[in-house]
Amino acid sequence: MEKKCLYNKKCGGCQYLHLEYKKQLEKKQKEVSSLLKSFGKVRPIIGMEDPYHYRNKVHGVVAADRQGNGYTGIYEEKSHRIIRVDSCLIENQKADEIMQSVAGLMKSFKMKPFNEDTGYGFLRHILIRTGYHTGEVMVVLVTASPVFLSKNNFVKALRKKHPEITTIVANVNDRRTSMVLGDKQQVLYGKGYIEDVLCGKRFRISPKSFYQVNPVQTEVLYGKAIEYAGLTGKETVIDAYSGIGTIGMIASDHAKQVISVELNGDAVRDAISNAKINKIKNIQFCKADAGDFMVQMAARGQKADVVFMDPPRAGSDKKFMDSLLKLAPKKVVYVSCNPETLKRDLAYLTSKGYRVKETQPVDMFPMTVHTENVCLLIK
Repeated sequence: MEKKCLYNKKCGGCQYLHLEYKKQLEKKQKEVSSLLKSFGKVRPIIGMEDPYHYRNKVHGVVAADRQGNGYTGIYEEKSHRIIRVDSCLIENQKADEIMQSVAGLMKSFKMKPFNEDTGYGFLRHILIRTGYHTGEVMVVLVTASPVFLSKNNFVKALRKKHPEITTIVANVNDRRTSMVLGDKQQVLYGKGYIEDVLCGKRFRISPKSFYQVNPVQTEVLYGKAIEYAGLTGKETVIDAYSGIGTIGMIASDHAKQVISVELNGDAVRDAISNAKINKIKNIQFCKADAGDFMVQMAARGQKADVVFMDPPRAGSDKKFMDSLLKLAPKKVVYVSCNPETLKRDLAYLTSKGYRVKETQPVDMFPMTVHTENVCLLIK
């Protein structure tokens, strides 16, 4: 049954909300198939049983009405006007409730929303992350100043309303920037991070960690990636663009050794602690550019049997792919969040001696135009 959204016209985030879910999947299947058909057959897209309220990461921009009552919302498409949003059909419902509670406490704690034009005000954003399997909840309050008056009373008041909150973090972003999070933060309550379980492994998620926003479909996507790799326990595996080490750690059960490569230092720190939590011994983490790292491996005459790559929306750059070709693994498992850049990258790799054996679309973001794909390339 279709659900109604009050904000869809102004928000623009859910481009397919007007279509019933079966039609959304048909449309996505058609789009991916027409883009990637030259590389072989595209398998039927894997959709969700319940395509609503899947987002475990919820973000709101803070504003206030003329009476000084706080509320949260999102920027209207192509503008900096804030549209008030009290609940969203694709966001975790508990996170939406907590967001409302934080905004509702602003007036009594004399918290002014930050005004981008004047540079005055205190609270800029609220970010809430939830653990799908653990039920842990993190609230991040992004403030324009490190001086947080009566923070202990604020924490008490919020936890009284929501005892399910497991940690609260104040993050300071005092720059004129469109980035949500700043560099400095202070834990106001709890341990400063949450944990969640994915494909049987436990992951620590801090405010800045990259962690897929749809946990149900992430298990499907990563499960497919591991299946396509066909690991027997003898392989050396590289997890490129590895983030907090999710794919690499899930693969570690089935491989001889895994090398996770990631440029973001925060993510690498999280990854190292994740490996400790899961008692994984056959994985190593390198803070490096994945392309440079593979060129150096090839120069030393080292080999990798399988490379997992999960690049950002812009796809992979030529430098990375040339280094992949130098290393020449037997299999490449490409996880992509953008079928257009995937097409471009597959065209390049198939012109250099690889062929696409499998392509599996997964609906990671129901109601939106986005589709994830996992492809197996073999030499």
